[in-house]
Amino acid sequence: MMSVPANLKYTASHEWVLDNGDGTVTVGITDHAQELLGDVVFVEVPEVGRNVDKGEEFSLVESVKAASDIYSPVTGEVVAVNDALEDAPETINESAFEDGWIAKIKLADAEELNDLLSADAYEANVAEEG
Repeated sequence: MMSVPANLKYTASHEWVLDNGDGTVTVGITDHAQELLGDVVFVEVPEVGRNVDKGEEFSLVESVKAASDIYSPVTGEVVAVNDALEDAPETINESAFEDGWIAKIKLADAEELNDLLSADAYEANVAEEG
């Protein structure tokens, strides 16, 4: 059974969102997503200062199997990126929910967090896909 931290919110496209409590969120891809991708060999992080719309492609994760667009789960401004992924993209495989985060985004509208999936809803979503 996959591990889906209950303190995070999720998208149907397998991004996770951590509310940092200061008007920013941390975003990454789920453990399930990295399992589907296989060994991650490259991560393109967005530029700091970039404004992203909810649902917009803002990152790219490439694995030995496929390249996958990563979509912003919220609207806002990218305020930090995980530069460590440049040299160690496999961090996403090893620690998808912690060290493998992709970007931090300053929320334009905190209400958007209410549109995201709970851990239970995300697990149900993945089960339906399977």
